[in-house]
Amino acid sequence: MRKENALFLGRGTHFPVALEGPLPPKEICHVHHGDAYPAVELKQGPRALFSAQMPVVAIAPSDALLENLKGILHEVRTRGGELFVFADSDWHIESGEGLHLIGMPEHYRVLSRLLHFMPLQLLAYHIGCARGTDVDRPRNLAKSVTVE
Repeated sequence: MRKENALFLGRGTHFPVALEGPLPPKEICHVHHGDAYPAVELKQGPRALFSAQMPVVAIAPSDALLENLKGILHEVRTRGGELFVFADSDWHIESGEGLHLIGMPEHYRVLSRLLHFMPLQLLAYHIGCARGTDVDRPRNLAKSVTVE
């Protein structure tokens, strides 16, 4: 089934990584492909969007906030949401119906943000290829150059 929207979640220092998640699909796939939220804010409005038609992409490094994030992701699953989780190697949960784990290397503290950012770029690339868009020539993308 083709998905037209997604929610991107992150916690703590990985929230800015989640904010970056929806941007490349907009540029490459030419669709509004989602919004990003800090995972703790799912107690409010975005919770109503959980469904099989609205996948949730979560950035889940093994840090001090992981156990809380697992609880939030469990809520997504119990409400019918489909999860795509970029998780470090010590996640200790198996993929299953509605839960797709994308394995990351071990947690590298500050560098973890860079490691979790790269797969989001690849995700946009593969979405663009699947949609048949020219991923090498995004339309209406302006290059900005600063001239002094």
